[in-house]
Amino acid sequence: MVLTQATTTRTHTGDSYEVADPAHVSPRDARELSRCFFAELAQLEEGTAEHSYARNTLIEMNMSLVRYAAGRFRSRGPEEMEDIVQVGMIGLIKAIDRFELSREVEFTTFAVPYIVGEIKRFFRDTSWAVHVPRRLQEARLQLARASEELNSRLGRTPTVKELSELMSLPEQEVVEAQLAANGYNSASLDAAISTSDDGESALQDFIGAEDTALELVENVHALAPLIAGLDERDRQIIHMRFVEELSQAQIGAHLGVSQMHVSRLISRLLARLREGMLSTA
Repeated sequence: MVLTQATTTRTHTGDSYEVADPAHVSPRDARELSRCFFAELAQLEEGTAEHSYARNTLIEMNMSLVRYAAGRFRSRGPEEMEDIVQVGMIGLIKAIDRFELSREVEFTTFAVPYIVGEIKRFFRDTSWAVHVPRRLQEARLQLARASEELNSRLGRTPTVKELSELMSLPEQEVVEAQLAANGYNSASLDAAISTSDDGESALQDFIGAEDTALELVENVHALAPLIAGLDERDRQIIHMRFVEELSQAQIGAHLGVSQMHVSRLISRLLARLREGMLSTA
């Protein structure tokens, strides 16, 4: 094979090729040279300098394949394109490591599916608003295709049972896939939504509810040191009345005092604790 002087030279041994500037080899020359380097790569021991050179040269010569494959995703913007090209390079490297001349297929035909597949995997794993298991990510895609097919066929929204039969999945997994689809996109809590009175409100105004138990937690937290400051008998009275839920008569019998006296003690203790709560508020 004739090699252009501008891009290649032979070593002194005549057994290997060298490319002066692999990144600027034309796609046509790259196709020709790639077969030479793959044949050479198959004869070299992995880990040697010669093997690394041949492999790296193949990577640089075929970077145009990555740019070609990434071009179909150019609508995602220049910042994301840098990530897409980097991910595509991983696919190119995998293709180089797995290609064999005995396949009798052009390397470009073999490599492009690897590159595109790696890019699509990147989108699948990183484009979700929340983390969703890969099993459900794949089920979501299957669900979308099945829903579209049944919508066209039936003229209505398909049921879970109908989707389950078409997808050959248990109904529970179809439901999980439907729920997982909600995790693909997200909306800002500040996003405006229309209301029934033709006005607009933020999404966060309709999410959640006041937790009534939260105030109770705060009160208990503030009350604990106040109860700890009571003497032993007062803590015992509080415990018998509000933990054991004994009646005032039962507490009086336990302490050897009248029910009326117990009532006065409890009123005094509650007033003291209430005052302490207000002073720390």
